[in-house]
Amino acid sequence: MLTPKTKYRFSHRLSYEGSTKGNKKLHWGNYGLQALEGAWITTNQIEAARKVISKYTKKSGKMIINLQANLPKSKKPLEVRMGGGKSGIDRWVAVVKKGLIIFEVKGLTNEIATKALLGATHKLPIKCKVVSYEPS
Repeated sequence: MLTPKTKYRFSHRLSYEGSTKGNKKLHWGNYGLQALEGAWITTNQIEAARKVISKYTKKSGKMIINLQANLPKSKKPLEVRMGGGKSGIDRWVAVVKKGLIIFEVKGLTNEIATKALLGATHKLPIKCKVVSYEPS
């Protein structure tokens, strides 16, 4: 499990409602995966999507992940009475808002890039679309 280094053990709960402030356009790659809705994405889901994309990129293409799971989520065990403080960290999640570019790839053809990114959408709990770079 991917665990970031944080200053404090717990943090405030962050909302995934609304649209993202930045990272709405492709900055690094030719193709990207853009979120169409907001959600919390766990580290296991990010890793599963990364594995799907890395199978298609092989040695010719490059991939970048534009999100970091830095929000800890805690969970008490079953049948534990009230009180006794907050439990330990159960998992880490990344806050994804509408419009965020999650993955970017470059060095791949159009068919392979769309196939890789569409395969990654099946591993994520949100609706996504494949976007491509259009020079302006």
